[in-house]
Amino acid sequence: MINEIFNPILKDRLTLLRRKETPSKIFRQTVEEIATFMTYEVAKNFKLKEIEIETPIKKCKAKVLAEEFVIVPILRAGLGMVSGALKVLPNAAVGFIGLVRDETTHQPIEYYKKLPPNISGKKIIVIDPMLATGGSSSAALQMLKNDGAKDIVFVCIISAPEGIKKISEDHPEIPIYTAAIDERLNENAYIVPGLGDAGDRIFDTL
Repeated sequence: MINEIFNPILKDRLTLLRRKETPSKIFRQTVEEIATFMTYEVAKNFKLKEIEIETPIKKCKAKVLAEEFVIVPILRAGLGMVSGALKVLPNAAVGFIGLVRDETTHQPIEYYKKLPPNISGKKIIVIDPMLATGGSSSAALQMLKNDGAKDIVFVCIISAPEGIKKISEDHPEIPIYTAAIDERLNENAYIVPGLGDAGDRIFDTL
């Protein structure tokens, strides 16, 4: 299930990311800002519960979030989205999945995983700026399922049709939220037109 988020501010910030002359500092700040926008959009479907509170005037019924949340960035580029997501969900736990893409086979290789305990009853928000082939994202989602996660959403800034197809086939029950669906992948499995390597641009390792 693909959800492309349409918002004028979001599209404006996305253009800033795409520009090759955007410096790393601005790129990093913009990724964080977009992550905040996108988390708000994802939160439209979050469940609420009713509680009783007391205002300075009187007691009344009020609504609060009913679920516990875990934000899981796919390392390393996903780290750039964590602080933005936490601005919306400051009480969320944060887990980490480290995957690197083999540049020859384009297959994901796991090198790190650290998750909070008892994730089965929590809403898991997996974040990664780019959904290209979908190999790493699909592997990360399967790792979470293997650890008992049942309620997962996947959030990316830019996606390719190939990656969307991969996730939709491997994990049809997991909704995908993206700010843009680009044209395709090139021969090196980079998104076209994309924005280059998000991790390198976030951390200035070009």
